[in-house]
Amino acid sequence: MVRSGIGYDIHRLVEGRKLVLGGVAIPHPRGLDGHSDADVLTHAIADALLGAAGDRDIGHHFPNSDESIKGIDSQEILRRVQAILTGKSFAIVNIDSSLIAEEPKIGPHISAMRERLSQTLNIPPDRIGIKATTNEGLGFIGRGEGIAAMAIATVEKLEPRFPADAPRIA
Repeated sequence: MVRSGIGYDIHRLVEGRKLVLGGVAIPHPRGLDGHSDADVLTHAIADALLGAAGDRDIGHHFPNSDESIKGIDSQEILRRVQAILTGKSFAIVNIDSSLIAEEPKIGPHISAMRERLSQTLNIPPDRIGIKATTNEGLGFIGRGEGIAAMAIATVEKLEPRFPADAPRIA
């Protein structure tokens, strides 16, 4: 069985924070505000994976009221999400995502983001799509006040494997 899920995240840009997207620190005078490192790309991917597995969102699994995870690296969130998928016998087939930001320029960092997410999820980088666009100067994002991300993930339910000599029910 193949299933898909979607994810979305948005955070405000603020002074005094490091900008992390797709697990990669990107040079920029402002970073994203949030309980964790506020990595919108990783959060959108995590939500897409959870949705594909029929599970609840990252806000349920990693609530901003939980002080024990304040400042958590979002790659750790993604590792824990993958553990949830593994526990439900799902394997990641493909991820596609889009970052929406007026600045900084995302293109020069896409390869590093794909590699980092690939390492975290233990899947080949060619199964991870990352695109970037602007909001054409419109709204919150267009004014350079924040960054958003969307993602879709496809997962496959793994069939239980039986030993070669185990009796099978027809």
